[in-house]
Amino acid sequence: MATRLLWLARHGEQDRPAETPPGVDPPETGLSDRGRQQAVLLGERLRDVPVDAIHHGPLRRAAETAALVAAALPGVPVASSDMVGDHLPEDTDPAGLPPAYARFLDGFDAAERVDGPRLTAAAVRRFAAPPDEGDRHDVIVTHTFLIAWFIRDALGAPGARWIGLNHHNAGLTVIRYRAGAPPTLIAVNDVAHLPPALRGTGLPPEYRL
Repeated sequence: MATRLLWLARHGEQDRPAETPPGVDPPETGLSDRGRQQAVLLGERLRDVPVDAIHHGPLRRAAETAALVAAALPGVPVASSDMVGDHLPEDTDPAGLPPAYARFLDGFDAAERVDGPRLTAAAVRRFAAPPDEGDRHDVIVTHTFLIAWFIRDALGAPGARWIGLNHHNAGLTVIRYRAGAPPTLIAVNDVAHLPPALRGTGLPPEYRL
């Protein structure tokens, strides 16, 4: 029975210029020093996995994370793809959601509400299924929204539940897909490969370990 293990990792910590106000996303940058350490340790965590391919989104923080992971996995092909980038996974109806969620959703423009779900659907069709033949291990270095969507999809949860999931930088989520069986969550937001000092980045301060 062909099986796909999908290894989903959030990119390492993004370099955040000191002048960036709290609560404001910085301009696109690569990894911070901590982010690079996280990515190297993520690669070491995956060293003994028979990885077939590494896929990553186009933003610098994802590309740099994937490159550092790939350094620990010589010979494994690495590819950039828009469909595993940072985008709105669903044009979620805010009706009935907490006000904070509704305000968050209101921040996306019309193009993002069309393009994001289209790209997410393509990613699900491509990866959220068993392979045609033989076992596969696919690593996706991506962003918290898409990881949340894959988890929600695997559980058959309502669409809006992607909003309530957040992830550590370099945290690892693993989902198994087999023919004739529902998806199985093997691990969610696993940071066993990170020492305590490198955990919790990407989460609100009160939730950092």
